[in-house]
Amino acid sequence: MGLFSFLKSAGAKMVEDKAAKNTTTTATSSSSTLDALKESARKSKISMLESSVRSTGIPVDNLSIDLDDDKVTVYGNVETTSAKEKVVLVLGNVEGIATVDDRLSVVKTEPESDFYEVKKGDTLSKIAKEFYGDMMKYPVIFEANKPMLTNPDLIYPGQVLRIPKL
Repeated sequence: MGLFSFLKSAGAKMVEDKAAKNTTTTATSSSSTLDALKESARKSKISMLESSVRSTGIPVDNLSIDLDDDKVTVYGNVETTSAKEKVVLVLGNVEGIATVDDRLSVVKTEPESDFYEVKKGDTLSKIAKEFYGDMMKYPVIFEANKPMLTNPDLIYPGQVLRIPKL
C-alpha cells in the first residue's frame, strides 16, 4: 500500500504528554537532557500507538511502530488486507499524525478499499450514496470501520474511513 496522508489536526487525542511539554518549557536544561526528554516522549507516544492498535483486537503478529515527528511507520504481519487497512486508519486517525508508512505484510490479499476523508456535513448514508449509489448501504461502511467506529452517527470532519468494494 505505501504512504497514507491524514489531517494532522483531526483525530483521537492521545493522553497529554508531559515530557513533550517539558521540552518546550525547560530552556535552562542541557542539550543532552532535552534530547533524553524528547526520546522519552517519542517512546511514550509509540507505546500509546501500539496500545491503540492492540485495543482494537485486530491481530498483528510482530507489531512494531516507529515514530518520526508526525510520521508513523508500522511493521508486522496481518491476516487480511482489511486488517491492514484498519491498522493504518487506527494510527492515522490520531491527532498529530500526518502520515502512516504501511510496511505490514498480508497473508491473504483481497481488493483494497478506497479511503475517504469525512467532510463537514457528511453522514455514512451520504457517503454510501456517493460510493454505492444507495444511501441504505451505510451499514457496509460502518461494519468496514469497526472497531474504530462504535456508532454510525459519530463521524467527524478530517476522519478517514475505509470504503470497501462491493
